[in-house]
Amino acid sequence: MHPMLNIAVKAARRAGSIINRASLDIDAIRVSKKQHNDFVTEIDQMAEGAIIEILLQAYPNHSILAEESGESVQSSDSEYQWIIDPLDGTTNFIHGLPYYCVSIALSHKSQIIQAVVYDPTRNDLFTASRGRGAFLNERRIRVSHRDRLSYSLIGTGFPYRDQQDIKSYLKMFGTMTQNCAGIRRPGAAALDLANVAAGRMDGFFEQGLQPWDMAAGSLLVSEAGGLIGNFTGESNFLHQGEILAGNPKIFAQMVNVLSIYSQLKKQQPSV
Repeated sequence: MHPMLNIAVKAARRAGSIINRASLDIDAIRVSKKQHNDFVTEIDQMAEGAIIEILLQAYPNHSILAEESGESVQSSDSEYQWIIDPLDGTTNFIHGLPYYCVSIALSHKSQIIQAVVYDPTRNDLFTASRGRGAFLNERRIRVSHRDRLSYSLIGTGFPYRDQQDIKSYLKMFGTMTQNCAGIRRPGAAALDLANVAAGRMDGFFEQGLQPWDMAAGSLLVSEAGGLIGNFTGESNFLHQGEILAGNPKIFAQMVNVLSIYSQLKKQQPSV
């Protein structure tokens, strides 16, 4: 295992231990509201603190982009940035639904090179290093081989913040429902992407995401042989708020269905 990935795994497992201990008494956890339907707990903050402490002990000059504490630059000259979601699926967690994860990625010159997605409820550890493949509990994983969207199981995430256009999403959801075998919305994008990498779902799409929701999962998918991009199929997705992932054949078919719903097209001025 690459030394940087090894440190990320150590940090993810430490965060997972904090989350697992807290899950034994959900009612005792303090929950606050960041915005409509967007929650944060003291456990998110504790897990994030533990991750950052481990990462900066090993790499004190690296910068950090984390969901709860935002962006901190330890060195203006650093080409490395850790992108962290300490608890993706907080709403599931506070309801006792065991579908959430820790997500840690490392970016070098804006390219994701290391990734960890850790599911503490199942002790499933997804890892990837650029150019070295993707793994689940040290066993190589690959995206599915399904070649028809009409036979495919597709993951998604529903919009949940005030400013997001639910009517537009429901139209898009309806279109995709008519074109695939089934849609699932488990509620943790990083873990959904990991499951696409493992071939458990054939594709995934969502809008309104942040870099920490997508970074680690995106490398898992690409290293497992899949494709990942925005709704128009372009690879520059991390800071654009929308993501589409799948095995190569399903990815292409999803682009054909979803490209008309791209938020990026709506933002472009008319000629």
